[in-house]
Amino acid sequence: MLRFMFVGDSMTIGSAGEHTWRHRLWQHLRDTYGGPFTFVGPREALHDPSTDAPTSQAYAEPDFPRAHLAGWGEGWHHMTPLIGETVRSCRADVLLVSLGLIDLGFYTNAEQTADNVRSFVADARAANPHIRVAVMPVLHNIRADTDAPFAEQVTRFNELLAKTTADLDEADSPLLLVPPPASYDFHRDTYDGTHPNGRGEHGIAGAFADAMHEAWELGGPYSAAP
Repeated sequence: MLRFMFVGDSMTIGSAGEHTWRHRLWQHLRDTYGGPFTFVGPREALHDPSTDAPTSQAYAEPDFPRAHLAGWGEGWHHMTPLIGETVRSCRADVLLVSLGLIDLGFYTNAEQTADNVRSFVADARAANPHIRVAVMPVLHNIRADTDAPFAEQVTRFNELLAKTTADLDEADSPLLLVPPPASYDFHRDTYDGTHPNGRGEHGIAGAFADAMHEAWELGGPYSAAP
């Protein structure tokens, strides 16, 4: 049984009524991965806008393994202290990570965030020396379009993330930098300039799926229509 764990922010946890890109990737792996797999993590809920808390189970299609480690307003800053014990307790084999927007917006600069990435990887490997980690850079969003200093930090962090994943990549515990979806555009792929709509969910899921297929021969090419 291959155990995937999503580690992310509001784009990954999703809101009440959404499918989430987690569901889109589950559909893809169900159809293309040739062995047993599941999603693991200590959380299952969606963010509920009415309570501003992770209290909703109102998935658009709830019949899939909904476990994850994602949270609204959380970043590398929040997940790094949690990752070692969570990998250990959930016996995760593959981490699918989409973080950084919150860090750069509120908590840490690009260099500090990259340091957290290194600590995150070290702690995950301490829990599972053969852990595989696929990580996506910070996607361009509406704030980066209007806030030049923030956009500079995003660009700098993405550069550091690419270098960090290359530096830390190991044969026994590979790190994979997931290229952003080729056609991703926050004007049409999000509902508010940041959070993915259905098209955006497919874009993010497809980027992870294609990267894992090409680098690790895991699953097949993503073919779901947005």
